[in-house]
Amino acid sequence: MRFTPSFLDEIRARLPLSSVVGPRVTWDRKKSQPAKGDYWACCPFHGEKSPSFHADDRKGRYHCFGCGVSGDHFTFLTEHEGLSFPEAVERLAGEAGLAMPARDERTEAVERQRASLHEVMELACRFFEDGLQAREGAHARGYLAGRDLGPDVQRRFRLGYARSSRNALKEHLAAKGVSHDDMIATGLLVTGDDIPVSFDRFRDRVMFPITDFRGRIVAFGGRALSADAQAKYLNSPETVLFKKGDLLYNGFEARKSVNAAGTLVVVEGYVDVISMAVAGFGHTVAPLGTALTERQLDILWRLTPEPILCFDGDKAGLRAAFRAVDLALPALKPGRSVRFALLPEGQDPDDLIRQQGRAAMAEILAKPMPLVDMIWQREIDQGPLDTPERRAAFEARLKDIARMVGDESVRRHYEQALSSRAREYFGGERAAPRAMGQRPRAIARRGKPEGPADPRYVPTYRMQTTQVSPALSQIRSRSVAGLRETVIVLTVLRHPALLAEHFDAFAHVELTNRELDSLRSQILEIAAEDPHIAPDGLNERLDGAGFRELVERLDRHLREGGIWQAGAGASEQDALEGWRQALALHHRARTLHKELKDAEAALASEPSEANHAHLVDIKNQIANSEGIEALIEGFGTSSGRRLGTM
Repeated sequence: MRFTPSFLDEIRARLPLSSVVGPRVTWDRKKSQPAKGDYWACCPFHGEKSPSFHADDRKGRYHCFGCGVSGDHFTFLTEHEGLSFPEAVERLAGEAGLAMPARDERTEAVERQRASLHEVMELACRFFEDGLQAREGAHARGYLAGRDLGPDVQRRFRLGYARSSRNALKEHLAAKGVSHDDMIATGLLVTGDDIPVSFDRFRDRVMFPITDFRGRIVAFGGRALSADAQAKYLNSPETVLFKKGDLLYNGFEARKSVNAAGTLVVVEGYVDVISMAVAGFGHTVAPLGTALTERQLDILWRLTPEPILCFDGDKAGLRAAFRAVDLALPALKPGRSVRFALLPEGQDPDDLIRQQGRAAMAEILAKPMPLVDMIWQREIDQGPLDTPERRAAFEARLKDIARMVGDESVRRHYEQALSSRAREYFGGERAAPRAMGQRPRAIARRGKPEGPADPRYVPTYRMQTTQVSPALSQIRSRSVAGLRETVIVLTVLRHPALLAEHFDAFAHVELTNRELDSLRSQILEIAAEDPHIAPDGLNERLDGAGFRELVERLDRHLREGGIWQAGAGASEQDALEGWRQALALHHRARTLHKELKDAEAALASEPSEANHAHLVDIKNQIANSEGIEALIEGFGTSSGRRLGTM
């Protein structure tokens, strides 16, 4: 096979179908909806006077309802312009900025292996399905029944149960002729140099199959039934089949419902997706055990211009919503945004539907909050605005947020909208109570707001913010990113008990250093096998896995930077606070550097004064953030240290 499916898929992903067809037809302006990727024209394959040729960017397919022709990017060029298939691929690859692959027998062998690995995953899924219905699956069936996920739902979503045995799946697949290497390649087994005998990754868990956008099983999510399990949810590791940032749970089925629903709904968990789909909201998806990624957001926008992000009504849900705000801002374009549906406090979609029925969820989804309103809510609730200085700082934050928008026209409208609200808020009579140090009348999310656009709209909840002291230790900018990542990994190594509450956060933080990423993966593997491992035991296991030299080098790196909080001598509380601070600073630095790339691209395409000023502003922010590491107020007291001492 000359061209691998992954290469052809990458071309389709980079080029909207309308950009291929558009130069050869004239779109009908009345019938087409560009914001939705929906285009109509007179058919280029037969003569007609009214447009019956339909091109859908979301599906990457065209179809003429007059003559019946249909196809994709490559079919259009082969049938309309008479190109051979390789010629069509070469032309579109050039337009997509992709280099043509040379014929590679090794690559073709990988593609054949990929096809066989899909068969392995299908065998595993059937084994888990059978396990759910067997006697050993009674506990799992009871759990699902308690969530109102009965036999019909179990069959529809192919739910299963992984037995508690360490070798049940391994022995079953071996009996089917599956090689040990293929079991490892699919992530179904846990193996390593320090593990003499490989064993099943998923044990005593309810299993949720994860498919790609072609409906093929590529991974699993397992929900622990034991309260002692290290992680409530455990996903397959990334494999040749599975890249968690490129997929969405239920994405294959949800895309079929986009046209009828007009949008997609994003929730946080697998059971939430299933409950939503059973209730009639089949256009629901979820990230795969992580916060929403840039790639997943881009996938959503290819399917619908304004997806609805639905978050649980608790502090964690709000934090996730605010992270999504920062993720979306740089990528906004005309007609492309996100909206938010916030649930009643203490409830997730599954809770709401089971307790109050489908109508309650439908009512929330019918009135999603625009992104600009979510920004206003977040910023207005950060603290009192009872002095000129605090008001000035508030207005400065709004300007910084508007500058995060990459598209110039959208950015201008955000600047106008936020500055207008600030003027109304500070200028109106209703703002008086806050000037006297009082809180304006709160509007509960369950209540009836006077309108999200109302500048007086203030939420009843308050985000917990970290108070940062003036005590700062200077760190050279060239090493600060590596130091932060070292703190994140070494703190967990010296204090593995932190994983009990922060397993997912540690597993999914983006690390740029490959050695640290490898060390993090090894720590997670060991902790998954032995949830209660002591620091000494973990260190011994890492020594045996060949990480001794790396750990010693990282220890020296921390000592040179004066970061004692990650060491074994720090108290658990100090270690936790230092770890959280490093994580927050790391996320902020990653965001700024992504903004820098966008600003550089904007200046290169349009060398305007405004774009230059924006680039300089981001560089100044990076310089300021990389020049310092903050110490949390009171940090070190539980380890017997005074503030500001090393």
